[in-house]
Amino acid sequence: MNVQFKKGVLNLCVLALLEKQDYYGYELVQAISHQIEISEGSVYPLLRRLTKEGYFTTYLKESTEGPPRKYYQITGLGLTYLEELRQEWDSFITGVNHLIHEGDIK
Repeated sequence: MNVQFKKGVLNLCVLALLEKQDYYGYELVQAISHQIEISEGSVYPLLRRLTKEGYFTTYLKESTEGPPRKYYQITGLGLTYLEELRQEWDSFITGVNHLIHEGDIK
């Protein structure tokens, strides 16, 4: 898949997953990777930025497989941002689908 396509929707994918449940970083990467091929290195900077912007909070949870894990939890601000991104995405894909399937510029 085109790298620019992935970069454009990664915020939306991360927010949508975190709306359903809290995830730690690697777990989030794995969940996204089931649908879109991504690297770990693309998700962690995004998580840091979105946390800094107030869309997520974090907490540590003990793990039976090593050190405590940092979990990400969506905030009210994150839910609002997610809804904005969903509306933008729906409008975008409607327009693109119209262009590629209908081929006119009504």
